[in-house]
Amino acid sequence: MLSAAGLNFRQIGSGVDEHALRAELETAEGWTPARVALALARSKALAVSAIERDAHIIGADQVLDVNGAIWDKPGSRDKAREQLLALKGNEHKLHSAVCFALAGEVVWEAVDTAHIRFRNYSTDFVDRYLALADDSLFNCVGACQIEALGVHLFERVSGDFFTILGLPLLPLLGYLREAGLILR
Repeated sequence: MLSAAGLNFRQIGSGVDEHALRAELETAEGWTPARVALALARSKALAVSAIERDAHIIGADQVLDVNGAIWDKPGSRDKAREQLLALKGNEHKLHSAVCFALAGEVVWEAVDTAHIRFRNYSTDFVDRYLALADDSLFNCVGACQIEALGVHLFERVSGDFFTILGLPLLPLLGYLREAGLILR
């Protein structure tokens, strides 16, 4: 998404243990899935910014919120099938967060939420969908990719497309313009 928007960047792994951090956050008082997404994005941005102190760092994360519970990436065909059958006919939220850090400090952050209602599809449809999909699907929470075959799973989508893909790109670009880092 960043490349398509004409931004030059270099990708650096943060080394953040997302599962451990998420488990810690989910036991904290007042936690919400949106706050967890933001805390994960913030932790990633700050971890990289502590090393690359002169660089402008963007950290991002997304969580799938199903009735207030955060779901993991399925990791296998069986788990993907289980998730898809549980989601059919229901609505869930995708919380995508982005954090901008410089010199080890957060200078801007945002969370955006999209609402997605799944169709009331059949078990046969799920099996056919999984047969057509490649293994990359198992690394996508909810086992769906709206930009590919997953579009057939949905009845209604409310929210920004980039948020659904995992990055609130429009608010990020707005911040970059305001900060004078890209052309207004």
